[in-house]
Order: sequence, then structure tokens, then C-alpha cells
Amino acid sequence: MDIQKFNELGKADFGWLQARHHFSFGRYYNPRRMGFGNLRVVNDDRVAAGNGFDPHPHDNMEIITYVRKGEIRHRDNMGNEGSTPAGSVQVMSAGTGVAHAEYASDTEPTVLYQIWLLPNEENVKPRWDMREFPATEVENELPLLVSGNPADAEKGALYIHADGGLHGGRLKAGTTLTQDFGAMAYVLVSDGRVKLNGVELEAGDGAAVKDEGALTIEALEDAEVVVIRVSA
Repeated sequence: MDIQKFNELGKADFGWLQARHHFSFGRYYNPRRMGFGNLRVVNDDRVAAGNGFDPHPHDNMEIITYVRKGEIRHRDNMGNEGSTPAGSVQVMSAGTGVAHAEYASDTEPTVLYQIWLLPNEENVKPRWDMREFPATEVENELPLLVSGNPADAEKGALYIHADGGLHGGRLKAGTTLTQDFGAMAYVLVSDGRVKLNGVELEAGDGAAVKDEGALTIEALEDAEVVVIRVSA
């Protein structure tokens, strides 16, 4: 288990955007932090109200946005428009190429995780989707929100063209759950404090986990946890 503390993350300050980078991104370069398996980007972004990312292009990347506070408003050159509120997720397959813009609410700042996974198939048709998930606290397991398995999409998970997926949810203080996320996973503590296999993590921390087997997550206080399943 490789722990990445919040105060050790890469930083970017653009005034309207306060970003922390778990891996090398933009002006932040760390040769020891170039990704984890097929996971290439985890950005912890705080976007000022009424501001955001103007239209810009991507290709051949699977991009997941997990909204933690506020909302994000999406628009792209495929004609898609939508608003994703806190606790919910949007996905975008950049594929052969897409241009999109993302803006925070006009009335409150937005806090989100921006997550990029390498695709398992290049030059797919670009697509965008979002889903609002129940805000109830979890007890037994973190629900699967995003998956590269088409069978999971039939059960309500958002689909991506990548090997892996994303789990997430809120845990009430005192809740303990044990769950198998596969051989490799990147764990994010969005809020609160938890113990991950006995190791304490605080809000903003990340942990790259490999070959640990099932993970035990204990909420030391009310917490929100996001787990990204990745492949080698």
C-alpha cells in the first residue's frame, strides 16, 4: 500500500481553480508519480462559482468526473448538455476526439475528482453520460458506479471503454465494511477520516493498493470514500 498524503500532492492555483494532482499533470511533473496501472490522472479540483473549463479537446481517454460538492455543468460538440450534482458521476469516452466545456454552478463552488483511465479500445465513437446515484449512506459495501463490464451497465453502472471501474459512497461514523476491489485499486478519502486495512487516512489522502486482497474500510467519523479499480 502506497499512501499519498494530501499535503504531498502536486498543486496548481489559477485563482478560479485550486487543483491537487495525485499524478503528474500539466505543470506538475513527478517521475515517481506517472500513474498507477491504467490510471493516469486523479485531480482533486475546487472550481469557483460561475467559473470552469472552457471548450477544449481530448481523444482516446476515458474521463470520469465524481462531483463531491456543488454541481458541474457539461456541454460538448456532440450536442450533449447536462448538470451533474454532488454525489453523482459523469463519464466521457473521448475516443476519436471530442471538445467539451465544464462549468461550476453560478451560486456555489464545485469540488470534484477528475479521473482519467487509458481505454482498452482506441478510436471508439465519443460519448457522454451521467447518472444521479442515491445519497443514502452505505453499510455493507461501496456501490459500483462506473464499470468497463457491459454486464454491470445493465445493472445501473455507467459504462466506460476501460478495464476497471469506480465505487463510491458515504459511510456513517463507526461503519466497517470489507470488500474485494480486485488486484489493484486507488482509494480516495473525499471527506472525513477512515482506516484502510488498519492504516489511518484523512480527507484528501490517496492510497495505491496492490495485491492486498479484500480491503477493510472503517469510518472513524462520517466519511466519503471513492475506490478506483484499475488494471495493470
